[in-house]
Amino acid sequence: LLMKIPGTDEIFPVVDEEGTEISRASRELCHDGKSMLLHPVIHFHLFNEKGELYLQKRAMTKDLLPGKWDTAVGGHISPGESAEEALKREAKEELGIVNFKFQLNKKYIWKSSREREIVYSFTGTSDDIPVVNKDEIDEGRFWSPAEIKDNLGKDIFTPNFEKEFEVLS
Repeated sequence: LLMKIPGTDEIFPVVDEEGTEISRASRELCHDGKSMLLHPVIHFHLFNEKGELYLQKRAMTKDLLPGKWDTAVGGHISPGESAEEALKREAKEELGIVNFKFQLNKKYIWKSSREREIVYSFTGTSDDIPVVNKDEIDEGRFWSPAEIKDNLGKDIFTPNFEKEFEVLS
């Protein structure tokens, strides 16, 4: 079963609560605030040797939460792609990182007013220097845990990042 809105081309897997694909749907349908079709995404929390966390400032062109600081890497899993494959693809696309160590930290369901996602949250490190893809990200930098804590609840970060940061700290 493929649910598609005419004129669109990005297709997401629609999954059950375990993450098993049950159908596919367009990006627009998954993000329309009505269908609430569960679709899988990855998040990567990139730490440096000082224990600082790299965050990206979402591009102002993003359809969801433009201009908010968010997880270093985040993206949708494509149909037929594993969470690990999506992580590697998105890390390369968004930050130019190809050599990194990672582990799955948590898998959970996130619901906002626009969508429902099953999030595969990874943590890790890399010796590669992040280089932001300006099509995806306005800027990026490492933040100390104290700096992040001082800015929680001030509408600087995405709500999803703030929830995940609680789990990380």
